[in-house]
Amino acid sequence: MNLPFTIDEFFNVIKSYNLSIFPLQIIFNIIALFCLYLILSKQNSRNKIVPLILSFFWIWMGIVYQLIFFTAINKAAYLFGFLFIIQGILFFFFGVIKDKFSFEYQNNTFNYFGLVFILYALVIYPVLGLLLNHQYPFSPTFGLPCPTSIFTFGILLLINKRIPVLLLIIPFIWAIIGFGAALKLSVYEDYGLLIAGIIGFILLVISNKSLLIEINKEITKTDTTYE
Repeated sequence: MNLPFTIDEFFNVIKSYNLSIFPLQIIFNIIALFCLYLILSKQNSRNKIVPLILSFFWIWMGIVYQLIFFTAINKAAYLFGFLFIIQGILFFFFGVIKDKFSFEYQNNTFNYFGLVFILYALVIYPVLGLLLNHQYPFSPTFGLPCPTSIFTFGILLLINKRIPVLLLIIPFIWAIIGFGAALKLSVYEDYGLLIAGIIGFILLVISNKSLLIEINKEITKTDTTYE
């Protein structure tokens, strides 16, 4: 895959974005930690607030990063921006309006991976960036597509309810595209995006299937009881 921009052009866009929105990066990290707090503390409002926050992040990335900044060096960002905005709308529709999100932390494989992905997005990702000499303001901060996509897969894995597969398509596609770009740009911390995308997608499909089986068993038991 040949990129329509150079490494220097890419990191200059990251720099311009970071300097323009500072100190929102710090606020975004606090909001992300607030999401985790809501889920782990079993706040009643978590099932509405968390998808609302995910919706905000994806619409923000679509409009601010993709359409305003990234289009300066990559015209494909117009398409990316549109897809990110659609993803934000999907989170709002299914999570806030349709109430398809239900969080309750459990000691299982899905939740463990969810926490690992969130930890990677918020802590390990920026630390790796520093070790790889991607220092601020040239470092991809939280609120940009790659770390935020990893965070998104982490949050989705903490849901204990079947979720629409439609919610997974755009983040998964971006995981593939982002990893392809990371190879060219030597942003090695973004390798975690591919891992989160593939493992997250597979685990969420398995989780959906497992929950469907449990629902069918409960329906069968109920039918048997009334016979």
